[in-house]
Amino acid sequence: MSVRTLKILFIVPGSGDPFYCGNCFRDNQHANALRKAGHEVAVMPLYLPLKDPSFLADTPLFFPATSLYLSQKYFKKKSLPRWMEKILQSDFSLSLAASFSGSTSAGGLEEMTLSMITGDDDVFRRQAHTLVEWIKEHERPDVIHLSSSLVIGIGKEIKKATHIPIVCSLQDEEVWIDGLEKEFAEAAWKGIRENMQYVDCFITSSKFYKNVATSKLHPMQPVHVVYPGLDTAKYASPHYPEHPTIGFFYRMNELNGLHILAEAFAKIKRERRVPHLRLRIGGGFTSVDKPFLRKVDRILSPYKHEVDWRHTYSLPEHAAFYKDISAICVPITFEEGVGLYLCEAFAAGRPAIEPNTGSFAEIVGDAGLLYEPNHSPALADAIERLFTTNGLWEQCREQALHLAETRYNHTTLAEKLHAIYADLL
Repeated sequence: MSVRTLKILFIVPGSGDPFYCGNCFRDNQHANALRKAGHEVAVMPLYLPLKDPSFLADTPLFFPATSLYLSQKYFKKKSLPRWMEKILQSDFSLSLAASFSGSTSAGGLEEMTLSMITGDDDVFRRQAHTLVEWIKEHERPDVIHLSSSLVIGIGKEIKKATHIPIVCSLQDEEVWIDGLEKEFAEAAWKGIRENMQYVDCFITSSKFYKNVATSKLHPMQPVHVVYPGLDTAKYASPHYPEHPTIGFFYRMNELNGLHILAEAFAKIKRERRVPHLRLRIGGGFTSVDKPFLRKVDRILSPYKHEVDWRHTYSLPEHAAFYKDISAICVPITFEEGVGLYLCEAFAAGRPAIEPNTGSFAEIVGDAGLLYEPNHSPALADAIERLFTTNGLWEQCREQALHLAETRYNHTTLAEKLHAIYADLL
């Protein structure tokens, strides 16, 4: 049976690309999987431009971060003077903002966050009108897919003006919203619940996070679980390091638990528990992470010759990172909806060692080890077990490859997304 070709518009935030952003890569994988399946996909960036060609932005930039932030923060949600907007929205200003971007903390961005959720101020309405007019002037998409409920206000304006079916992804919104001051956090959740009526269905990347979102938001619309999907051939590698090598690949900050892994690695090296163990770190960071990274560097300094620390993040080198590790470990300190880095590691045949929190039990299965509590002694024990128990690493490696082949691949992802979109039509 032939599959109807669909036109899909993805509306996604740009992070500036200085580090590995899991949600950004999830959106990119969605778009790429659908393109490979023959669908027409356009990606519309918000806030900051998508510089790398692999992300394939297809529209102008909307809601530019520079002018949006200043108008919300200092101009009482009123539009800026035209001359100031022109300067702030120039390529130079946006590129400069991108070089300093990367906040995973909502502190100082309360007004902007609420504006994008509720859509109740003049600045938002003006930007939304420009976005909606662009959609009207170009070929009408069959479906519009919002990256997150943090931009659900845009969905409201699109639905009112076009009645195009709208899908919205849900993943880890509470990490951002619960970092707001209490009154802003309550207003943000209230705004999402009120504007859910303009969304036709929701998608999340694990059963765990479906339960989180359902209990938090009580949506009337269906919430579908769609696991991440990759072009597994891009990551595949039959060659493994000569010595056991633990890899950390995510933004290098305290929230993502790099210090926990560093302490566990140092403990193993001090106690000589895993011969020739090495550590490889990648994923990038921003200027606000530098004080934290100095602390991590001090922890690892006695073993610096056995640590390969890639201090810069490069999209072209992204997939190659996994080829030089034996297992992935990102001991994240919150309950994550899904770890895309796990799916990437599995595509390369690399098992995982993760805390038994959030979605990890669901995502990892038998393709690695889970430990608890999430502190360095327990992690050190898990690393030792994986590499010293006879046959265990090989068993986990086989399961990792099996999950990549049967669950976390772009063909399965495209089929599930298409089925959801088609039901809306």
